[in-house]
Amino acid sequence: MRKEGKSAPWQKMLGDSVVSAEMLGQWFDISTEALAPVIRRYPMRINPYFLSLLRQSSDPIARQVIPDPRELDENGFTQEDPFFETQRSPVPYLVHRYPDRVLFLVSGQCAVYCRYCMRKRNAGLKKTVGPLDVEPVEAYIRSTPAIREVILSGGDPLLLQDDFLNDILSRLKSVSHVGRLRIHTRVPCVLPQRITISLVDILQRFAPLYINIQFNHPDELTGEAANACAMLADAGIVLGSQTVLLKGVNDDPDTLAALMEKLLACRVRPYYLHHPDPVKGTAHFNVPVEKGLHIMENLRQRISGIGIPHYVRDHQGISGKMPVSAKPCVQNGNRAFDDCQGL
Repeated sequence: MRKEGKSAPWQKMLGDSVVSAEMLGQWFDISTEALAPVIRRYPMRINPYFLSLLRQSSDPIARQVIPDPRELDENGFTQEDPFFETQRSPVPYLVHRYPDRVLFLVSGQCAVYCRYCMRKRNAGLKKTVGPLDVEPVEAYIRSTPAIREVILSGGDPLLLQDDFLNDILSRLKSVSHVGRLRIHTRVPCVLPQRITISLVDILQRFAPLYINIQFNHPDELTGEAANACAMLADAGIVLGSQTVLLKGVNDDPDTLAALMEKLLACRVRPYYLHHPDPVKGTAHFNVPVEKGLHIMENLRQRISGIGIPHYVRDHQGISGKMPVSAKPCVQNGNRAFDDCQGL
């Protein structure tokens, strides 16, 4: 068990991250000249823990975090904000896209910068909120009784300092009509050293608290990651995984079946298998829907139903993530899929 001091190990790890092409070139045989302009446009961060999981620059773990010149291609996806989060922001840092819940983007920092990120436009660039930024967010939520759930996202909320995270959660918990708090994070996967006794002590005060972790490959579920999940689960926090379907990373049944089995063993319920978002700079991760459907059918034939995630994707103009299926339909003038009830 780890206790967090003034200079916690996880903070030192962040400070020692690989952030430049030259630093990355010390670890892998890569073209620093080709990657430097990519990193200037879309920052890189690979902390030492996650770097230790990379065996070579083209393996499934590495593909998620090592820049690729294709990120600068003009072909494929062209929108940086395809779901218009900026336009749906009534106050800074808050996205009110769904009627009953809001997204509070509390941080612009992540323990690693994933190359397929849906907020690639902000990764490493947008500042973390401060105490004065929280006040208008809290005021908006208090004045909007339809909001039943607040989701902390970013960036990664668990990179906030303990006291500040506790203050944010306390403010939100005090709003009478907010029944649930949720945190979206990759920290237990990519920087499990951040899950400390002091952090868990804070989080368990805010039940019902749901934490969705993004695990994309079975090799990410190391002993350290499993221990981080165990600390959270032992505290009564409900854990789910929002896996992203990624070309060259996990787009085959064997990999995803192994991942789902490992998640269940760690008391993390597979929640979503998310089809890649059409974000500019990420087209090389896209997987055909037909392949995703084939993978889902294969999973249903080989693992327990409690290990089967919802295969979903986002759509412009539709409230909620939509189940991906073979039969198209139309809702509100938008082409969707056969079940038009958002999840």
